[in-house]
Amino acid sequence: MSSMTKIADIEAEIARTQKNKATMAHLCALKARLAQLKRDLIASETKKGGPKGDGFDVQKTGDARIGFIGFPSVGKSTLLNKMTDTFSEVAAYEFTTLTCVPGIVAYRGAKLQMLDLPGIIEGAKDGKGRGRQVIAVARTCSLILIVLDVAKPLQHKLIIERELDGFGIRLNQEPPNIVLKKKDRGGMNIASTCPLTQLDADTIKTILSEYRINNCDIMFKGDYNADQLIDVIEGNRVYIPAVYVLNKIDQISIEELDIVARIPHNCPISAHHDWNLDGLLECIWDHLNFVRLYTKPRGQVPDYNEPVILKKTPQPTVESFCSRIHRQMMKKFKYAWVWGSSVKHQPQRVGKDHLLDDEDVLQIVKKV
Repeated sequence: MSSMTKIADIEAEIARTQKNKATMAHLCALKARLAQLKRDLIASETKKGGPKGDGFDVQKTGDARIGFIGFPSVGKSTLLNKMTDTFSEVAAYEFTTLTCVPGIVAYRGAKLQMLDLPGIIEGAKDGKGRGRQVIAVARTCSLILIVLDVAKPLQHKLIIERELDGFGIRLNQEPPNIVLKKKDRGGMNIASTCPLTQLDADTIKTILSEYRINNCDIMFKGDYNADQLIDVIEGNRVYIPAVYVLNKIDQISIEELDIVARIPHNCPISAHHDWNLDGLLECIWDHLNFVRLYTKPRGQVPDYNEPVILKKTPQPTVESFCSRIHRQMMKKFKYAWVWGSSVKHQPQRVGKDHLLDDEDVLQIVKKV
């Protein structure tokens, strides 16, 4: 029996099984088996190599990589053309874009690499069209723009989320804070920092047993469900922020826009008419969660044209700032002068562990 047939059978069994306390352990065991089959299927496809297709191996450049995901003809290529100096073919028929078309946007001192990906269809995660190639590129992105036709946003949104989820991409989620340590003997020790309302000890043991984990210490630092526990065990999930770009708002009324704009993490635009593209860039920046830090050479004014871009979470330190500039810089680091909201005095002398805020200015003093 093929992996695809086994996956279909398990999905069908999960769908027809009533969900209650008595069936919880069985359902969780099925989900664990399903996750393993999907992992093995993806791994086998990777080993085969398969037709990679020209244009999908795009070198990562800039401070962030942003992928455009959406159904055919929702306006991804038009959006890329308007936001960058790149040309991506636009036409009135579906599947105009057949490869990954990159472009660069400079915004607030950061270089953002935009990737116009071919349109995906339902069943992309199972290999339909070029779905797996598209989703594999999406796994490498810092942010995903899910471009939706505002006339049918919810229908497309749910399908795309299901396709990405099936390939191990979790949108706008934080990784579960579950610590799993395998050991040679001693059985299973389960602990938690808060009451577990979605899992019980028997269900946890059933899931772990499906993975042949019979001796381990597991700590839940939050109230998580079976799917999140399976994600931790699998260990190959990626957690990526996403913005739902509601395109073609020129074709609907204000009242209709008010309804569809209730989608979380949304940004309404009209790529064809250049409506709210500045707002989209602002939304992208907010979801990337970046901070800009400026260098100040001794006796000179700060360089505001080339900021050092770091993630806001975890909060950057002087050490991470130095490491971003050059990996050897910390070997000669003595202390730093900092101007900005992270210090009480302007400037203030700080060490390598000092926490930095957005738009701080730093002058690094090296050992003689």
